[in-house]
Amino acid sequence: MPQPPSPYDFLPAVVSFEVRSDDVAEGQVLPMPQVSGIFGAGGEDRSPHLAWSGAPEGTQSYAVTCFDPDAPTGSGFWHWVVFDIPVSCTELASGVGDAEGSGLPEGAQQLRNDAGMYGYLGSAPPPGHGPHRYMFAVHALSVPSLPIDASVSPAICGFNMFGTTLGRALITPVYEQS
Repeated sequence: MPQPPSPYDFLPAVVSFEVRSDDVAEGQVLPMPQVSGIFGAGGEDRSPHLAWSGAPEGTQSYAVTCFDPDAPTGSGFWHWVVFDIPVSCTELASGVGDAEGSGLPEGAQQLRNDAGMYGYLGSAPPPGHGPHRYMFAVHALSVPSLPIDASVSPAICGFNMFGTTLGRALITPVYEQS
């Protein structure tokens, strides 16, 4: 089965900046803490540590997303969306994506993922479906706050980021179940 393209290839080009993680690495297999326990893949649904630097001038806030473009849905699968992260924040500790968002910086909000739950949902691709990419993106935004609340879908958040995204940093680990 051919691999779907990156959804970011279809958005206006923006500046790239740096993102790193103590938990996940580009092209490497997701560790078990970042795999789903809720969906029975044996993990912990623990959001990974992310730290970023070099965001473009004019950045006023950040959003962090995790998207699986390889999910067999026709529209991919949103695993995590956090928005209104203050510009002063350049790091999220491992595990801040719990259902309550208890470790998120003040003002930051989480949306429901595509399973309908707040917080980070780890990977759990269908067994035998092949490797899935988990695109962790840090979006540098030109506005201090998006005009949405935590009741909207990830797609509506993306729509509201369109035109305000100055830069994007990506780290894309993979995972598959045999």
